[in-house]
Amino acid sequence: MRAVVSRVTRASVTVEGETVGTIEEPGLLVLLGVSTSDDRGSALRMAGKLHELRILRDEESCASTGAPLLVVSQFTLYGDTRKGRRPSWIAAARPEAAEPLIDAVVGELRDRGAKVQTGRFAAIMAVHSVNDGPFTVLVDV
Repeated sequence: MRAVVSRVTRASVTVEGETVGTIEEPGLLVLLGVSTSDDRGSALRMAGKLHELRILRDEESCASTGAPLLVVSQFTLYGDTRKGRRPSWIAAARPEAAEPLIDAVVGELRDRGAKVQTGRFAAIMAVHSVNDGPFTVLVDV
């Protein structure tokens, strides 16, 4: 699994003009992609890493502060652009394999007590965020 994680002061995601997920306080915006080699173990490791990632102010984490996370699925994180001008999606998991793993990450975060909002899987989404820092990292498991 791969995530692009941004420290934000607020963030939201809309689908067809409807807000489906929002965080109104400092936390993390997580763009999350699933590869063909990922499994439930990958999802649980990613959830733990996201929850305990110490990138909030004063090197705090969502686990230590209770800061919220907005998790948005994004298969394009596995686009391979090394050849030509058109990305190859061969490493990205098919939707039927990816959706349960995205759900597993969100479920594990919630089981850990995290406040989690989400986008809508496979929808065309508009993501709005105010990056804090800016501070953005790549997380792979």
